[in-house]
Amino acid sequence: MTMDVNQLRAKLCEHQSAMFHQKGFLDDQFSQLQNLQDESTPDFVLEVVTMFFDDSENLIKNMARCLEQVPADFKQIDAYAHQYKGSSASVGAARVKSVCANFRPFCETKNLDGWSSQ
Repeated sequence: MTMDVNQLRAKLCEHQSAMFHQKGFLDDQFSQLQNLQDESTPDFVLEVVTMFFDDSENLIKNMARCLEQVPADFKQIDAYAHQYKGSSASVGAARVKSVCANFRPFCETKNLDGWSSQ
């Protein structure tokens, strides 16, 4: 069964609504990003989100490397978490932003005990 364009748009709206309201993954910043997209920049949101995912992958890898060091480089990990929090906020990735904010105090105390239960 194939869907027509209107059905696909309706499904997209359904998924976006779930990401905002039911799951809390996104916030109003994502809506503002969508409002910046127009006919002259039809792939704007796709490009921004793709850059965010690419940067996310690099930041997570860098944090993991710092955690593997003995002793762990908490100052650098905190800097990466701060950067990740900011980039998450700029694209409306509310849950990622929240996780980064909750992670930073563990870096400040240089103690990750209890982090995995967050």
